[in-house]
Amino acid sequence: MIKVLFVCMGNICRSPTAEGVFRRQVVAAGLSDMIVIDSAGTHDYHIGKPPDSRAQQAALKRGYDLSGLRGRQVAPMDFQEFDYILAMDADNLSYLRKNCPQQQQHKLNLLMEFSGNFSQLKVPDPYYGGAQGFENVLDMVEDAATGLLQKILSRKSVDG
Repeated sequence: MIKVLFVCMGNICRSPTAEGVFRRQVVAAGLSDMIVIDSAGTHDYHIGKPPDSRAQQAALKRGYDLSGLRGRQVAPMDFQEFDYILAMDADNLSYLRKNCPQQQQHKLNLLMEFSGNFSQLKVPDPYYGGAQGFENVLDMVEDAATGLLQKILSRKSVDG
């Protein structure tokens, strides 16, 4: 079982979008019994809340249903439990590094390190912008999620 956690600040825009996108890719690959997917925020602003309505609307246009997701904050146990802990930007990665035990630091990365088509490592926070920001997040996340799945599959074939 491989466990993947996507992390942004409030867990209502970028990380639930990544969770929804990656979940659909995993299901399409027939791997939902082998890969567990979740998302969380570095801050407690939106615990228990659904994703931002604009994120949900943009995602739904592309066939991703985020309506069942609820915000939560990264917990100390997450560092032990998850194999990949992927931040949306450097600020969130910094938070994770400060709170992650040394022996688990290797699990931390930026999601966009898995992108094949974007050189930008930051998934911009669309919260204070318009609808296009949510579309851009989807473009970036779809690309990076594809690269992440390829990485997991290549590791899986090497590991057996």
